[in-house]
Amino acid sequence: MKLRIAIVAAVFFACASAAHAQAPATYTAKCQMCHGATGMGDTPAGKAMGAVAFKSAKLIAASDAEITANIKAGKGKMPAFNGKLSDPEIAALVVYIRKLQK
Repeated sequence: MKLRIAIVAAVFFACASAAHAQAPATYTAKCQMCHGATGMGDTPAGKAMGAVAFKSAKLIAASDAEITANIKAGKGKMPAFNGKLSDPEIAALVVYIRKLQK
């Protein structure tokens, strides 16, 4: 039983590590078109859709759970990514968004 738990934990952490390593590429592919390379929402598509800048007080104050929910379900004109991105990929994007806020 302990061996099974250890194996499951190892697989989970390997997947999470891979997702964190891929977060910049995932952001570029799925988010950058609207939110921009720096997360300011200053792209033509972002301006047209009203993309929120990651450095806005509203997003800085949002919890990781709220950001995760918005990525999964979509918000406003932002599409939902639940089923398109795995939970580890979404968690890695939240960490990446937090880095862009600095």
